[in-house]
Parts: sequence; C-alpha cells; structure tokens
Amino acid sequence: MAIVINGSGTVTGISVGGLPDGIVDDGTLATDSVTAAKLKDDAIATGDLPAGSVLQVVSADIGAYTSSTAQEWVETNATIDITPQFSNSKIICMFNFGISMWGGARLYGGVRLVRDDSVIGGGSTEVINFRDLYDDYEMLMPVAINFVDSPAVTSSTTYKIQIYAYSGLTIQLVGQGNTRPGHMILMEIAG
Repeated sequence: MAIVINGSGTVTGISVGGLPDGIVDDGTLATDSVTAAKLKDDAIATGDLPAGSVLQVVSADIGAYTSSTAQEWVETNATIDITPQFSNSKIICMFNFGISMWGGARLYGGVRLVRDDSVIGGGSTEVINFRDLYDDYEMLMPVAINFVDSPAVTSSTTYKIQIYAYSGLTIQLVGQGNTRPGHMILMEIAG
C-alpha cells in the first residue's frame, strides 16, 4: 500500500513498525497521552523511582519467647533479614513486642537493636527500668522500636533485637499481650 499524505494532515498507508527508530520522541507525544495500560511491565525500573519511594517491604512475626537471666546481651527470636537493592537506600526498621521482667526489687533490663554485629539503637543496660517494684513482681510492657538506618550495602543484612538482664532478674521478650506474636517490618526506601 502506498503512503499517502492527505490534505487534512493525516498519513495513511503506514503499517506498525513502518517508521524508522527515533522518528517519534517524547516531545512528539501529547502530554498524558500514554496510559499505564500501554506501558511495558518493565518500563519503569526500580532505579527510576524518586527518593522516598518504597522499594520493598519484608515482614515477619516474632516466634517463641526468649528469656534470659544473663548479665550480658543475648540474641532473641526477633530477627529478620533484608537485601537492599541500592547502597544509598534507607531501611526503616519497626519492631513491636512485649517485655516482661521479674525476680528483683529493682527491675532493670536492656533492649537494643542490632544490624548484623553493629548496635544501631539503644545499648544501655537500663533502657527499660521499672524502679522500686517489690520482689517477684512481674510486669509486661509493650515495646515499639522504630529506627531509620543507612546500612550502605547491597548484601543480605540482618536486623535483630537483643536483651540484657540485670543481676537477679529474668527478662523475657514476648508477644504483645502474651497472646499473639510480636511483629517486625523492614522497608527499603529509595535514597
């Protein structure tokens, strides 16, 4: 079929793929003329998203209880991994759980957030402190730890909660209200 330029300014006789590459650019297209349905699935890569975009979300429940009487930092079942896609990403860490302590007149306990082997939130052995409570008094306290981290890596990264028991104390990381598990969420945010 011959290509015909009509007097009305329209062109007929061109089949799909009939124009050479590069003849139509983004300036040729009318504003808002391309709909989402017309985009290829991979038309927008993760790296094209603006700063502040959520790139991925990883979540998990906290499993069985972790108890300790040790006067040192102890690993708990509150641990979760993420592999950042970009080294300039931020990781928003959200941990929700309960802490129960008993066995001492003064209930001192510690909770901290650790990335791999680096302490990034907390660290004092008296982060949680119930003062002047009687011996064998037990209290459950809900805890929410929210932290924005910049790990600067693209390899698998582990975030975890550690606990510390003061002398004569038992500390336990438990599910909220003792009836449902605590929860962990990591979000990678484009830098």
